[in-house]
Amino acid sequence: MNVLLVDDHRILLDGLKFLIQSQSDVNAVETATTVEEALEKVGQIPPDLIISDISIPEIGGIAFAQKVKTIFPKIKLIFLSMHEEPYRVKEALATGAEGYVLKKAAHEELLKALREVYSGGMYFSSAIQKILIQRMRFPEDERILTDREKQVLRLIFEECSNKEVGEKLNISERTVETHRKNIYQKTKTNTLVGLLKFALENNLVGGMV
Repeated sequence: MNVLLVDDHRILLDGLKFLIQSQSDVNAVETATTVEEALEKVGQIPPDLIISDISIPEIGGIAFAQKVKTIFPKIKLIFLSMHEEPYRVKEALATGAEGYVLKKAAHEELLKALREVYSGGMYFSSAIQKILIQRMRFPEDERILTDREKQVLRLIFEECSNKEVGEKLNISERTVETHRKNIYQKTKTNTLVGLLKFALENNLVGGMV
């Protein structure tokens, strides 16, 4: 099989390439550090399988996968990511990807995933399988923020105080404080800078209501 690795971390790419190309059933392993470079290589010689990170600069791994699956639907794709949040997993699998492997388990699971997906199956890290089961049992948990939390988030970025947020949304200051705590907990950050970074990475800024 011919494999294309896509990740903006060169050291990781080199390690994965060494691991994969040593397998007897692998013919060639190409690498790309940007989406543009990856699309160019896919257009020249379409690989059998792509292993891609999600957090790639510019358009990102999700958009890259969508492009690949639209233009070359026969190419298999496995996401290799550090992210294990339910909403991110759902977003990734919605592209039509056949696998999702966590970076922390890459050496143990990636070769299994490679062969399983290449043979027509699907493969997910054990932690991802638990997330998918959780999502089936509690589908409401996959939402990042509620509509009200998005409204509060927008006003936080406008530097409104809890009192001002409460007045604008017609809710109490205590309720605003609860929303703030929930937002920071869900985004796993405790600073405004971290919150803004999370919002930008997850397209929350433009999509807030």
